[in-house]
Amino acid sequence: MIRIAHISDLHFGRDDATLIDPLQDALNKAEPDVIAVSGDLTQRARAGQFRAARAFLDRLPAPWICVPGNHDIPLYNLPMRLLRPYAGYRRTICRELSPSFQREKLLVQGLNTAWPFSWQRGHLRKRHLTRACKRFKGFDGARIVMAHHPFQQAQGTKKQLMPGAEEALHNLAACGTDVILTGHLHAWRAEPFVARTGGSILQVHVGTGLSTRLRGQDNDFAILDIAGRYCTLTRMVASVKGDFAKDIETRFTLNSR
Repeated sequence: MIRIAHISDLHFGRDDATLIDPLQDALNKAEPDVIAVSGDLTQRARAGQFRAARAFLDRLPAPWICVPGNHDIPLYNLPMRLLRPYAGYRRTICRELSPSFQREKLLVQGLNTAWPFSWQRGHLRKRHLTRACKRFKGFDGARIVMAHHPFQQAQGTKKQLMPGAEEALHNLAACGTDVILTGHLHAWRAEPFVARTGGSILQVHVGTGLSTRLRGQDNDFAILDIAGRYCTLTRMVASVKGDFAKDIETRFTLNSR
C-alpha cells in the first residue's frame, strides 16, 4: 500500500498558529510515504512568510513535494511580480517549480499553474502536460498529478477556472493519470471528474490546512491509501479539541489502472 498526505493553502502570514503543531502531529501519526503540498504556502510571498513555510516543511515526517500557488507570487511588488515572480519561492522552498517524486509503484508529477499575469485564474503550460504524460505512459504504478489550481469546479464557484482545463483533463486521462490533487478554493471536494474524461480520474481537492481565510468549511487535509486499483480517501478536519480528526472515509476505484 502507498500512503500520500495532501495538504494545501497554508498561507503563512495569515495562518492560525494554534493549528501548526496539531497539523504536524497529525502528519506524524499518519506516517505517509510522501506529503504533497499544493501551493499557497504564503499569504503575500514575503521573505519572512517563506521562511516560516520552509521551517514547517523541514519538520515534516516524510519526503515532500511542493508546487507554488498564486499567493506565492508577489501581488503588490509589480516589478518582482513581472520580472522575477518565483524568486522568493525558488530561493526558500524549491528551485524546481514542477517537481516530481518517484518511488516503487508511485509517481507524483507537480504542475506549476501559478501565473504572474493572471492573479487568481492560473495557467496550464502545455509543455508540462506533455512531459507528465510521457512519464506516465512508461510507468507501472499510481500516477498522480498535483497542481494548485483545480481542473474542474462546482457550479457557482466565484473564481474562474483555468483556460484549457477541460482539454488538459482529456489528455491526462488518455495517458493514464489516476488522481489529481489540487487546492486554491479553500473547499473540500473529492469525486471522479466528469465530462470528457469519462470519470477515469479521481479529483482530490482539499481546503486550507492552516489559514484563517475559511470559506464556510473547517481546516483540513487528506490521506490517500492506494492499493492496486483502489484508493481509500480520508478527510482529516481540525476539531474543537484543537487537533485534526477523521471526518469522512471513502473508497474509490481508479479506473485507469
